[in-house]
Amino acid sequence: MADTCYHCGNPVPDGAPWCIEIDDTSHPLCCPGCEAVAHAIIEGGLESYYRYRTELPERPDDRQTASADTWQVFDDPGLQAKFVHPDGDEGQVRATLAVDGITCAACAWLIEHRLNALEGVTSSAVNLTHHRVRISWNPDIIPLSRLLAELAAIGYTAQPYEPDQAQLRLQKEERMNVRRLIIAAVGMMQVMMFSIPIYVAGADGMSEDFYVLFHWLSFALATPVVFFSAQPFFKNALRDLRTGVLGMDVPVSLAIGCAYAASAYAVIFDVGEVYFDSVAMFTFFLLFSRYIEARARRRNGQSGNALSSVLPVSATRLEADGSERILPASELREGDRVLIKPGHGVPADGIIEEGDSSLDESMLTGEYLPVTRQTGERIVGGSQNMENPLIMRVTHAGNDARVASIVDLTDRAFASRPRLAQMAARMAHLFVLRLLVVTVCVTAVWWWIDPSRVLWVMLSVLVVTCPCALALATPTALTAGHGQLRQRGVLITRADALESLSSATRVIFDKTGTLTRGEMQLTETRLCSSDLDAERARAIAAALESRSEHPIARAFRPYRNATLQATGLRSLTGQGLEGAIEGALWRLGKPAFACQEATPIAPGPGQWLLLSENAMPRAWFRLYDGVRDDAGETIAALKANGIAVELLSGDTTATVKELAEQLGIASWQAGASPEGKLAHLQALQEKGECVVMVGDGINDVPVLAGADVAIAMNGATDLARTRADAVLLNPRLLRIADAVDISRATRRIMRQNMIWSVCYNFTALPLAALGWVPPWLAALGMSFSSLIVVGNALRLSRWKSRRQTPAVTPTPKPVSA
Repeated sequence: MADTCYHCGNPVPDGAPWCIEIDDTSHPLCCPGCEAVAHAIIEGGLESYYRYRTELPERPDDRQTASADTWQVFDDPGLQAKFVHPDGDEGQVRATLAVDGITCAACAWLIEHRLNALEGVTSSAVNLTHHRVRISWNPDIIPLSRLLAELAAIGYTAQPYEPDQAQLRLQKEERMNVRRLIIAAVGMMQVMMFSIPIYVAGADGMSEDFYVLFHWLSFALATPVVFFSAQPFFKNALRDLRTGVLGMDVPVSLAIGCAYAASAYAVIFDVGEVYFDSVAMFTFFLLFSRYIEARARRRNGQSGNALSSVLPVSATRLEADGSERILPASELREGDRVLIKPGHGVPADGIIEEGDSSLDESMLTGEYLPVTRQTGERIVGGSQNMENPLIMRVTHAGNDARVASIVDLTDRAFASRPRLAQMAARMAHLFVLRLLVVTVCVTAVWWWIDPSRVLWVMLSVLVVTCPCALALATPTALTAGHGQLRQRGVLITRADALESLSSATRVIFDKTGTLTRGEMQLTETRLCSSDLDAERARAIAAALESRSEHPIARAFRPYRNATLQATGLRSLTGQGLEGAIEGALWRLGKPAFACQEATPIAPGPGQWLLLSENAMPRAWFRLYDGVRDDAGETIAALKANGIAVELLSGDTTATVKELAEQLGIASWQAGASPEGKLAHLQALQEKGECVVMVGDGINDVPVLAGADVAIAMNGATDLARTRADAVLLNPRLLRIADAVDISRATRRIMRQNMIWSVCYNFTALPLAALGWVPPWLAALGMSFSSLIVVGNALRLSRWKSRRQTPAVTPTPKPVSA
């Protein structure tokens, strides 16, 4: 069709000049990106690609078809040392690249033929399953940047695949677990194949030769299951015995070891019963349940783990002479100026100096919609620039970037366990101890009743009551709960937070930067004396606020004057600031602080700050801070969950009352100091309330530290975030209501799992002790119990809020100064 692109199939604009000549036939193309890709394919001698392709490729981005200069950073020897390795022949090297855009075998064919046609490339092989390509080449003939540019030219963006040691260890462990599971499965099936004829025909129903042969074959097949597949159980049991802490691997190892030893003795000496089928079945089902649990844990942790590698590998630094230098992002330092092109990642935290654009912060915040960032605003490393080029000044790079702190907070959360999980672990330990005592007693009784049944009754008791489900009850639910919260932009930083949040009875909000956006704007200036003009008054206030990180300080930044410098700056939390300018003592803050002897009254409703010179009033500043779009919906959602909501602020009574009435908050308190906030919170706790505090500033640190659960906003100060039990990664307050719902669902599932596992064990124990449960059925019951616990916890992964969040378009308030 003449109106569709020959390469990607999209419509071709009228009068489009792009085309490609194949077999003396001109084919239209829709954009310069498709033209570059098509020419790259034809010039590489791959015309047959268009004849044999099975589906149309995605439309390429013409920004990705740049020359090798774009990928020059990967030629840096220091960077290549991390992922490029020698490959056999002298001078040859190899590397594995992660490739985006691979969809089918045609993609693999195109990539391999394109790379193999280049001089200097020895071989290339695409792994379709993991979307990786392994390349061997001679760097003296062709640089790595050329290979990456060639891949980009045909529509496939690649970057080095270099897993860290933890990833390598996890991958190796997972491969070994799969091998153990396969050996156990094959052994179980084959042993059952030889056991079923014996069960059906009995010893008298088949010849003695076959009877002995089947037992020896079962012995041979069960041996690798015990010594290879069940090896982790024995190692863990020995570790538990050495440390004196009895885990569930102790009864598991006893059951497998005793059953195997007794069965081997029976086969060798032709005396007693054999239980190779029960051994193989028990090992397989236990490995299978643990494998399912491990897969679920990894899947729920993938988004958190992805943060470790979210920062891009390279960055474009602007030198002093204006030139551009591409270098590894790890070499960036505070103060560097970086160019961020459209489609590129932000390599570090910083402040935009030039440009405005939309950024995708979904990896950090969980919000899929891009956000607009302008000159003077902060952006975080790991974001993706969507539209226009930006010039950023780096503030935090490498391990100091915000994404690195998030990873540290996540590790801190998983380094400890909540009280419910600790209780479950203690219960499992005590249960194992009691189980061993009960097993000894049951064995002694059956030795007296019927010695021929002692062994399999003992095995059934050990297996059917193995506390696997009890041990998995809380970890699986916690993992799923943490993963669901992380996907919604709530980062739990302390283990007990999830449990305490589920028991919350009251949520206390700070005002500025919490219920409001924290984007203060100066809307009006009123002078108190004629010897000071409005422009100079604002410049003096900006000089006093020059070192402050409070939201109020941002309102005065546009009025900074380099000729005015304040010395001896001192901040009184919740009151204001003071400093010396040109020999006079200036104060900015609450009226009672600025003029302590004769406090003037604010000239009107709203939030006013007073500027004074030597305790004499000079100017009033009116500030406005818009309410967050979803503040009202959040308050309503919390109330619907039976949680009391309170507003606790240090602002004036009129301002706090107006906001409380607007949001429907009946309980509020104004003019509260940090000490007063903490005293109020402690008074509520003495009445038995579980209090959640939401704040963002340094003045909130004491009350955040004293709350049962402290939640810091996404724009909170570093000190507030380190004192918080949870951090919002995006500005949506409604995530707090989601966090309460998810924490309650997590607690509910943990309790369900524990009730189920305890009831199962107390029900199965007497049945096994009475000899009603054979070993093979005990293995099925134990595994089925563990899978129920894991499946119940995985319901959290599919949790969805029942609330319908309407799209709210904020109406900005006109601002004038």
